[in-house]
Amino acid sequence: MHELSWQRERLEHNRLARAQRGDEAAFAQLTAPYRRELQVHCYRIVGSLQDAEDLLQETMLAAWRGLEQFEGRSSLRAWLYTIATNRCLNALRDGARRPQAVAPGAQSTHPSESVAEIGWLQPYPDALLEGMADAAPGPAARYEAKEAIALAFVSGLQHLAPRQRAVLVLRDVLGFHADEVADMLGATDASVNSALQRARATLHRRLPPRPDRVAVPNAAGDGDLVHRFAEAFERDDIDAVVALLTDDAVVSMPPEPEWHQGRDEVADFLRSRVAMRLPREWRFRPTAANGQPAYVYYLSDDDGRWVASGLLVIGLRADGITSITRFSGQRLLAAFEVPQRLAI
Repeated sequence: MHELSWQRERLEHNRLARAQRGDEAAFAQLTAPYRRELQVHCYRIVGSLQDAEDLLQETMLAAWRGLEQFEGRSSLRAWLYTIATNRCLNALRDGARRPQAVAPGAQSTHPSESVAEIGWLQPYPDALLEGMADAAPGPAARYEAKEAIALAFVSGLQHLAPRQRAVLVLRDVLGFHADEVADMLGATDASVNSALQRARATLHRRLPPRPDRVAVPNAAGDGDLVHRFAEAFERDDIDAVVALLTDDAVVSMPPEPEWHQGRDEVADFLRSRVAMRLPREWRFRPTAANGQPAYVYYLSDDDGRWVASGLLVIGLRADGITSITRFSGQRLLAAFEVPQRLAI
């Protein structure tokens, strides 16, 4: 094991030397193992898949331009995280994003309201999480990888001040030490610890308590539950859909300011949406997002085809489906690599 580790370090050192002399291929090989985890890192901080993609490219460009100044005082991975984090903070500073109140009549103090307030929130395809097995968090991490990508967790992060958000992700998700995070952010250990405590307190208020906090599949029966949900929805059998929900289930539709909680309210909302859609039919195809089951839905068009029109991300709990979050947008759907059209 020691021999293998030494060989890897030597290979990375050789690639670094070549990259610093302007070898783009060596740079690509050097940074390839970190690209996916860096994109996930950006996604957690900014909450948008498309913005995370752009920030990853900015990070790689900045790393390429600044590689000659990398002296190896930290690991290459930590150096790349430093660049990515600060790019995210710059983007948040320029964008001035703030959670917005939900529509009148749909307000609540329930923690899931956070999803409705984050108009820029987007789902993250599970396919982009593949190949990250080696990106294990450090021993100081407080969240498991599955929990730290869940939609409720990412939306909860958006309620933190940008610096607090970055500190919590670096410390509690990735497991970097306080002194490492201080170096990354150009801050003191004391300010990092203070920001972390405030971030933890805010996030604790926004998320349900364990073990229901994650809302991701845990048992074999969950697959059957979401399958029955999709079949009932395809039939427009709203009673059957509602029967699969928890008493406090939430439906939201970022960026629309829609937020509906409880079986009766959700049932009324779903029936109104079905009435708006008819006479067009729809079909569901399974996918996965944020470690949760999801469905792309297709609407029939006048040319006799099904057209991809949106995505439903499903949150689960032991007693049923606890959330349905609808997203739309052709660029977003393309990221899930599903057919844009199906033959009827």
